[in-house]
Amino acid sequence: MSNFLNESVINVKGIGPESQTALEIMGLFTVGDLLEHIPYRYEDYRLKDLEEVKHDERVTVQGVVHSAPVASYFGRKKSRITTRVLVDRYLLTAVFFNQPYVKSKLTLGSVVTLTGKWDKHRQTLTVSEMKLGDATRAEELKPLYHTKGEVTTKALQRYIQNAFKQYEHEIKENLPASLRDRYKLLPRMETLKRLHFPSNFDDVKQARRRMVYEEFLLFQLKMQALRKYERENSKGIAHTYKEEALDAFIQGLPFPLTNAQERVVKEITDDLRSPYRMNRLLQGDVGSGKTVVAAIALYAITLSGFQGALMVPTEILAEQHEEGLKSLLEPVGIKVALLTSSVKGKQRRLLLENLKEGKIDILIGTHALIQDEVDFKCLGLVITDEQHRFGVEQRRILREKGVAPDVLFMTATPIPRTLAITAFGEMDVSIIDELPAGRKKIETYWVKHNMIDRVIGFIEKELQKGRQAYVICPLIEESEKLDVQNAIDVHVMLSHTFAPNYRVGLMHGRLSSDEKEDVMKAFSANEHHILVSTTVVEVGVNVPNATIMVIYDAERFGLSQLHQLRGRVGRGAEQSYCILLADPKSEAGKERMTIMTETNDGFVLSEKDLELRGPGDFFGKKQSGLPEFKIADMVHDYRALEVARQDAVTLINSKTFWESDEYKCLRETVLQSGALAGEKLD
Repeated sequence: MSNFLNESVINVKGIGPESQTALEIMGLFTVGDLLEHIPYRYEDYRLKDLEEVKHDERVTVQGVVHSAPVASYFGRKKSRITTRVLVDRYLLTAVFFNQPYVKSKLTLGSVVTLTGKWDKHRQTLTVSEMKLGDATRAEELKPLYHTKGEVTTKALQRYIQNAFKQYEHEIKENLPASLRDRYKLLPRMETLKRLHFPSNFDDVKQARRRMVYEEFLLFQLKMQALRKYERENSKGIAHTYKEEALDAFIQGLPFPLTNAQERVVKEITDDLRSPYRMNRLLQGDVGSGKTVVAAIALYAITLSGFQGALMVPTEILAEQHEEGLKSLLEPVGIKVALLTSSVKGKQRRLLLENLKEGKIDILIGTHALIQDEVDFKCLGLVITDEQHRFGVEQRRILREKGVAPDVLFMTATPIPRTLAITAFGEMDVSIIDELPAGRKKIETYWVKHNMIDRVIGFIEKELQKGRQAYVICPLIEESEKLDVQNAIDVHVMLSHTFAPNYRVGLMHGRLSSDEKEDVMKAFSANEHHILVSTTVVEVGVNVPNATIMVIYDAERFGLSQLHQLRGRVGRGAEQSYCILLADPKSEAGKERMTIMTETNDGFVLSEKDLELRGPGDFFGKKQSGLPEFKIADMVHDYRALEVARQDAVTLINSKTFWESDEYKCLRETVLQSGALAGEKLD
């Protein structure tokens, strides 16, 4: 951006000190800020045939006044004026509330253009705007802007218009001609002009297309530059090991790898052998076999003479991983140990000594791994399971237990590709998008609450076969605000129903960590046959004997959360079931229930969830880590996002980008962002 556009908004004609202050409250400090304050939508003033207009829809029509206006007054300064207007073949009633001045303007036989809400049943138009005479093409679209405080839309439009008159020719192009020609994009000046002063919808479409690509490309260039910097300055260890030994280990596994697992293992082992430090996210749906991939990576690191660490969020999950990894790794001579807060005294001291001396190859544990007294002899690989459950600082401390160890993050939460390449743009992303052969699909049913007796009968049949069941509720206790089943009431009801033959456990967020562990251990040991819980069981619980998941008020959950809950069953050889108890009032709620019964694919569900809820809600607005774009939408513009990312990867890794004058403007943007200094981007 040129220096002229960095001038204060007070240099724009019509903006004084008061207006300047008001604009600065909106975050508009410079001329450039003003010119790039894009309309968030456009009011459509195109004339339409009333036959095609839906009930209660906003519409603009043109017609002839057919009857003298009739005025009625009520209350203080309140009025209602009605007249009949002939619009094509419709003789409609036009109603004006609190607009007494229109009475003198509505003369018989005069042409009027009216905008308002159409009541299809009463053939009535409640008019919000009126213009005498014919509508013109130039008035088809009206830009609407976000405003704040003292600034009105009308004043803002005037300021932007004046800014264009004064500074239009200072708007510099920032995309090279090669990219503009390849995608047939408008020049930047023309783009901004059409966004603020469109003649028609095609103007907006073409201008928006250019702006979306520009925003995505600039963001992805910064992300790819950061990734390049971190990769080249990571001082990683190029691990060497006998590939035959690793191949023999893989061949000796009790089951063959899926194609997806083989692909991901190759990506990870390529990283381990490279001189750069691995920074990879491994996504895999529930039951896709991430743990086996982790075991292969950990075995590879031990073949290279280094130690590995696996950090997980809960003790019970740590114990499950220990059991699984020991069965795979100890037969080939790898020493696996477990460190949690439950490991105390002499046992703990001995474990820490052995770890420091290198007698332990793989250490599995909770956040206990990041405590000061935990020292590795030579940590080469850090794996964090369900990485979003740990803070950035916790993950950093574990990384620093070694000298530049490779880092692998794992998650069973399927993140839509659209979000993964944006929120995790500086990381490599591996995806296991295939389930192991022979795994049975979880049968999912949506039933209304009035069928609860049948659901209880179904649970009893499964319990009689020796199986177990989860019952999930949205709230812990009864709430006056929300008419939803709560865990405590459901626990009382089910305990009474199934006594004395079956025991019912209760788990929720208000229990201490130790209490939660005790409840889960009792359920894992089949001492509790039914577990009533809030969503705290969503992640990292593995009870293969559980075959039923019942979710009360399922419409209150997002698709991804429902899928995570469903993934708690279907982990054994027996057929498993998920029952969604729901009486959704909204169409979106009904759609979620239908989608859940139609697919078990977490990635399909995550994309649908993104469409229904938006990216902020998908991650949680406060910790989403997602960028704010002025005009681009990651969900609806995902194709442009993919294209921009591919272009950014090519450019950042090309000599031409760093040397050619054609890319000077883009290069300056990257350098100004601090991406090449390893600074984390907003």
